[in-house]
Amino acid sequence: QVKDLGRAALANSEQRLRNEAEMRRLLGPHGEAVDRAARLAASLTFSLDELRYEYPSEVAEGQSAAARLRELAYEGLNERYPDDSAPGRVRSLLEHELALIAKLEYEPYFLTVYDVMGFARSQGIFCQGRGSAANSVVCYCLRITSVSPEIGSMVFERFVSEAREEAPDIDVDFEHERREEVIQHIYDRYGRDRAGLCATVVHYRGKRAIREVGRAMGLTTDAVSAISSQLWGFFDTSGMAEQRLREVGLDPDDRHLSQTLELVSQIQGFPRHLSQHVGGFVITEGRLDELVPIENATMEGRTVICWDKDDIDALGILKVDVLALGMLSCIRKAFDLLRLHHRIDHSLDKRPPNEPKVYDMLCKADSLGVFQVESRAQMSFLPRMKPRDFHDLVIQVAIIRPGPIQGDMVHPYLRRRNGEEKIEYPSGELKEILGKTNGVPLFQEQAMQIAITGAGFSPDEADRLRRSLATFKRHGNISDFRNRFLKGMRENGYEDDFAERCFSQLEGFASYGFPESHAASFAILVYISAWIKCFHPGIFACALLNSQPMGFYAPAQIIRDAREHGVEVRPLDINESAWNNIMQP
Repeated sequence: QVKDLGRAALANSEQRLRNEAEMRRLLGPHGEAVDRAARLAASLTFSLDELRYEYPSEVAEGQSAAARLRELAYEGLNERYPDDSAPGRVRSLLEHELALIAKLEYEPYFLTVYDVMGFARSQGIFCQGRGSAANSVVCYCLRITSVSPEIGSMVFERFVSEAREEAPDIDVDFEHERREEVIQHIYDRYGRDRAGLCATVVHYRGKRAIREVGRAMGLTTDAVSAISSQLWGFFDTSGMAEQRLREVGLDPDDRHLSQTLELVSQIQGFPRHLSQHVGGFVITEGRLDELVPIENATMEGRTVICWDKDDIDALGILKVDVLALGMLSCIRKAFDLLRLHHRIDHSLDKRPPNEPKVYDMLCKADSLGVFQVESRAQMSFLPRMKPRDFHDLVIQVAIIRPGPIQGDMVHPYLRRRNGEEKIEYPSGELKEILGKTNGVPLFQEQAMQIAITGAGFSPDEADRLRRSLATFKRHGNISDFRNRFLKGMRENGYEDDFAERCFSQLEGFASYGFPESHAASFAILVYISAWIKCFHPGIFACALLNSQPMGFYAPAQIIRDAREHGVEVRPLDINESAWNNIMQP
């Protein structure tokens, strides 16, 4: 505690870097020491920009990474589109992406992700890429993602941009029960001297800050609990009125308490410690410790990098996100049971066909356990949305998010979908962009396309607009983009009122809006899980129970729902039961 520090306490708060004038005043007649320090500093030319990052080579001797990526991409194109059936648009997109990837020298990164996912599939581990990577035809051809160019808008600059000095980021979901096998494969293949997980900086927030400062300042446990009870989430203590403190039995005039609250307010947002990132791997050609600071992970034989993802991005270091998704475990187990009991063979690539009965089930909000649409908010929206095809599921996933809700897009979309409000487009160009969402922008790609088509932005400028909107609350200053956007819309013949409304909508959801590609990746799993539940409710419940913990609902609720669907759930039997839940005739 602070009161027990005694002479161990700092004498004052002067521990800081002083400027030249202060140092000369302190050193007095020894001012030449400042000059010598300046000359020494000038001779030290090292910059973090000099860190040369080399991605591991994934090609055979004598073959370039560019040639290998092109070879694999066209092999995948022929598999995705047999008998030379790939549309011209898809081929031109593929060539555009390969050229940009080659220019930025990102081929080894794509090859590494391809290798990691190839290992997972060789072990029967379900995996699927998502996020902005699903905007890429290259990723689709490499089977990194499952979103075809016919589904999404494919704004590649949302994923890789020449103007954005930031490496691409591919998020890959693996079965949550078997992700550890993939992580161990990465360490086995590259070694811990070449592979490590990024760190996450944990900051002082709300109740944690109160607990730790209160303990250090000697407050009683009851006093700390009383203060904590007045906070919601991560809100700080600055808004705690005197009346609220009195209500919980504390004296707001107490100097010790006031000092504690002031210190809590000051420490908010300050870094507390480093934690391990959920799955962000940095893999290098050379030694990792020659590039970044490292430390031992809690698990023996593993390494953690002492920088977080923002540091890694700033230095242009590529990372692979190896993430866990419980629904992939559930779907794999359900497919195994279908193969065992019904001789039906499905996979993520060989998906069940579209069935009206599946959409009928979803329209009734019968979605307990179904991926992404099992929350109360999603269940209440399903009967109003009435999804009838795959794209409706994409919208269903994307629309119940803070962004579209804050941007006031949910009700206008529903009114237009139900014929209660006329659908109007200010121009034919914007109709092409907003046609499939009834004139309401719901996806980040649409925001970028409005900026490109309506305001004359280049694809790279549109991506910078998206990023500036996403970081506005932290960094402020989007006036330049706003003026540029409004001016461009005006020059292209759009009314000021419409331009203002467009920008306000983009502002409303840019931070939390889903990329269409990401929503489409999730919608694939929505349909698969809904199909299993609709046609094989027993197998769905069995797989869901065997994949716990995951989802919103406890096992008792899953069992009750299965019984409501006509599934007989038998009790434990010492002669029949196995470790996992099983299906019986």
